[in-house]
Amino acid sequence: QVQLVESGGGLVQAGGSLRLSCAASGSIFSIIRMGWYRQAPGNQRELVATTTRGGTANYADSVKGRFTISIDTAKNTVYLQMNSLKPEDTAVYYCNSAGVRSYWGQGTQVTVSS
Repeated sequence: QVQLVESGGGLVQAGGSLRLSCAASGSIFSIIRMGWYRQAPGNQRELVATTTRGGTANYADSVKGRFTISIDTAKNTVYLQMNSLKPEDTAVYYCNSAGVRSYWGQGTQVTVSS
């Protein structure tokens, strides 16, 4: 079992920045990749960014150049630095860990006002 605890969401004006954190605990040795997904009302959950333990990152086209994912393996924590936020970034953001099994955090709300 892997437990994921997210933090860092909130309300920000368009053009602003937020930093999300996701701390993993439990069977962390089984984790191959961690990432962030988001789900806006009425939409399906979509990929935002993922990273391997070695730091190989993958981004959705909609966030490239604005968001940066990073991982601190010593702290078992993955971060999502979000800059130049847009109203369309408003969603619940979920942390995910992938390995033998996939686990999800509880989600954190990000709201970007215009």
